[in-house]
Amino acid sequence: MTHPSPADPADSPRADIVLPCLDEAEALPRVLARVPDGWRAIVVDNGSTDGSADIARSLGATVVHEPRRGFGSACHAGLLASDAEYVCFCDCDGSLDPALLPGFVRRLADGESDLLLGRRRPTARGAWPLHARLGNIALSGMLRRRTGLRLTDLGPMRAVRREALLALDLTDRRSGYPLQMVVRASDAGLRVAETDVPYHPRTGRSKVTGTWRGTWHAVRDMRAVLRRPPTAPHGVGAEAAR
Repeated sequence: MTHPSPADPADSPRADIVLPCLDEAEALPRVLARVPDGWRAIVVDNGSTDGSADIARSLGATVVHEPRRGFGSACHAGLLASDAEYVCFCDCDGSLDPALLPGFVRRLADGESDLLLGRRRPTARGAWPLHARLGNIALSGMLRRRTGLRLTDLGPMRAVRREALLALDLTDRRSGYPLQMVVRASDAGLRVAETDVPYHPRTGRSKVTGTWRGTWHAVRDMRAVLRRPPTAPHGVGAEAAR
């Protein structure tokens, strides 16, 4: 299987990368070293006790403190701190490569899609635990029934125009945030697509998919998102997003 090569950031519009962070001191130096030149890394510290915020700041990242625990809380705080035309999201545990994101943004700028997700392809045994994959498969099926979208992964690496995302008025502040982004984008008529990305073993233990309990809580949050009735976001559609 082949994986995409990092695109030249000079060929893509500038973007901010939101990196939700909870005790990722070990992985941060490697992750931030892969942020494309000229792009801004927004590390959202969600209550770390290992000095993650200080490390990120010393390496040139913009640090935002979000005291309300929850993946969605961290992601949304980063979105609100962003001021670029495009905003990207990426885990900061070393499992995903931020250097691939200029290729995402270039595809958005070229009009291929409005929201582009990274479809994870494990590079080593154990990179993506079985229980996490099973949860992802189940959610992808439920998403297809709810929206018609034929996605195979609901991974954390993604890119979108900032104004279009803000207009979706996301409200989930837990593990349902990434799914709500996709559901509301579909409801608004935005084009959602996915592209393969290599998925490496993370540094340290996952707070969500590293355990059956964490995976169950994430699936529970996402199922709650799928049960909510369709919304009418504030004037967003395929044309408004371009």
